[in-house]
Amino acid sequence: MYNENNPNETQRKGRIEVICGSMFSGKTEELLRRLRRAKIARQKVEIFKPVIDVRYSQEEVVSHDKNSILSTPVEHSSNILLLASEVEVVGVDEAQFFDKGLTDVCQQLADQGIRVIVAGLDMDFKRIPFGPMPALCAIADDVTKVHAICVRCGSLACYSHRIVAGEKQVMLGEMHEYQPLCRKCYLQEQLFSTPPINKF
Repeated sequence: MYNENNPNETQRKGRIEVICGSMFSGKTEELLRRLRRAKIARQKVEIFKPVIDVRYSQEEVVSHDKNSILSTPVEHSSNILLLASEVEVVGVDEAQFFDKGLTDVCQQLADQGIRVIVAGLDMDFKRIPFGPMPALCAIADDVTKVHAICVRCGSLACYSHRIVAGEKQVMLGEMHEYQPLCRKCYLQEQLFSTPPINKF
């Protein structure tokens, strides 16, 4: 298990760390924390995010708590390889929105001795594994699953429940579009909820 207090972990070259979970679980916050510590250690860091994620900023990775760090938006995972030369640590946010080639990109970077830290949703609103995240979890040296708090009962939440109409897998949103729910409350919502409001 990843332990930042172990210098063999934080200083070891060539590794893939995946931070996954539902919406509002602190994935981006944990990504930013690790990247900031790498910067404090005077390591050269580059952060990437998909161009479609413009909820808070076009050029920054921003957590729900409004913490941010400057990033490079890219259209395709292959762009990361071109832009990550002479870098010691690569951060990737919202990995679920990338093409599936991201898995090979991360593997190549790690094989070159780069520490790769990836954050993303592991499941979509239907609880289906999302984009390249399952493959990234499979090849990772370490996987950290973080949890939100269920807005219905206060238990640990692992599902992103969509509360507006729409069947598209990719729909950017916040608390007005999604709620974190535990398994029990998610299943109850599927059984007893009225159709969601069609916001679009």
